[in-house]
Amino acid sequence: MSNPTQDINGTRASTSSPVAMDARHVLHPWADLRTLGRAESLLVSQATGVEVVDSEGRRYLDAIGGMWCVTVGYGRHELIEAMTEQARRMPYYTPFGDVGSEPAARLAATLAELAPGDLNRVHFTTGGSTAVESAVRIAHYYFASQGRPEKHHVLSLENAYHGSTYLAASLCGKSADRTDFRYETDWIHHLDCPVYDPDVSTVTAAQRLDQLITGMESAIRRIGPERIACFIAEPVLASGGVLVPPPGYHQAARELCRRHDILYISDEVVCGFGRLGHFFAAEARFGIVPDMLVTAKGLTSGYQPLGAVLVADHVADTLTRSADPAKPVFSNGFTYSGHPVACATALANIEVMRRDDICGHVRDVGPYFVRRLRELRSSPIVAAVRGDHLMACVECQVPGEDGPTDRNQALARWVDQYCETSGLLVRPYENLCIMSPPLVVTRGEIDRIVAIMAESLARAEHDLNTGDLS
Repeated sequence: MSNPTQDINGTRASTSSPVAMDARHVLHPWADLRTLGRAESLLVSQATGVEVVDSEGRRYLDAIGGMWCVTVGYGRHELIEAMTEQARRMPYYTPFGDVGSEPAARLAATLAELAPGDLNRVHFTTGGSTAVESAVRIAHYYFASQGRPEKHHVLSLENAYHGSTYLAASLCGKSADRTDFRYETDWIHHLDCPVYDPDVSTVTAAQRLDQLITGMESAIRRIGPERIACFIAEPVLASGGVLVPPPGYHQAARELCRRHDILYISDEVVCGFGRLGHFFAAEARFGIVPDMLVTAKGLTSGYQPLGAVLVADHVADTLTRSADPAKPVFSNGFTYSGHPVACATALANIEVMRRDDICGHVRDVGPYFVRRLRELRSSPIVAAVRGDHLMACVECQVPGEDGPTDRNQALARWVDQYCETSGLLVRPYENLCIMSPPLVVTRGEIDRIVAIMAESLARAEHDLNTGDLS
């Protein structure tokens, strides 16, 4: 979230206010360290439907759904009651070994029912990052238990985002995310970003697909298929800028993986649970059944932290058959894996989604959302508008400057700040304004999002033309 400036939002808060406490004591994810202790964060204190209210009582339409995750909207009593009832009955018990909980068992069976193919085994985690990490570790275990420990290299994608544990962050392919932390580089390889934007591309979709698959084949030959354990990909690259691949990309990549005995991991932390109009997008939208599928975020609609790896039976059965008799323990998991309250919340979330046909609603309003946003391409400071159903990105650009230059990023920050002062929250990242509203958003609310974005772009363009951009 951007930090409103004084000339836009008024004077600084009292040192005893929650805003001041936040500035003094909280280290936010992805915080700008140059402003640590001085920046005034927007503190959200209430939320209902698709709107949130800050600590000063100002109301905003939340066009980022919390963080891609508040799918059925805020204040759903069904989820709140499920959380409360489960906490009252039993808030927690260990998931380790041969102990578990009824909500986790019911949720695992429900996820297997919703998932494509033979993705029938569920390993619960605490969120998307730990689910991604667990999926790659399962791939490593899968081959090592068969006597092939050298088959441990991982293929990821440029501009991908997979989380912020050590391993998940190493899988991420955005250069801007690589700071002074440590990252694994010896056995993680990033393939060319599979984006295809017909508005700006100089080649056809078929030509782009051929380029991408030829490049992937070349990388597999260079590394050696006997050394590669898995390939991980988001159906649509979310935090990278809502980057949509050319038609047929995932099918072609899946076939390459199958041919070379490489496990295919579909990271649906963002794209799953209705964001693209289906509970899971891999088969319904992209025609593939992966070996593993990762989910989180919309799994509980953000009401509780929870992640999961859905593992195909042929993978899980191999783990069982190949386990070392001297050390047969699957030594991966977390204290809060399959947390009973989180699993009960996920079950209630799925029930609401089914009852209200949330996925059908997304298939109805999603194309309208993208179509309306594409009207913003007429602005001279919009380089591109990309989207797929209820995930979209407006890329800001100073005319003549490509990519996340300093001025392009400053321009996007001003667009974000003007949206905020007009009652709209978008997610600023580099020179991108990313949007993923709750899946219950209406056409009227979509019109409001587009109107505020258009006004904010016009104001930022005026600042650019008058030399006030900083």
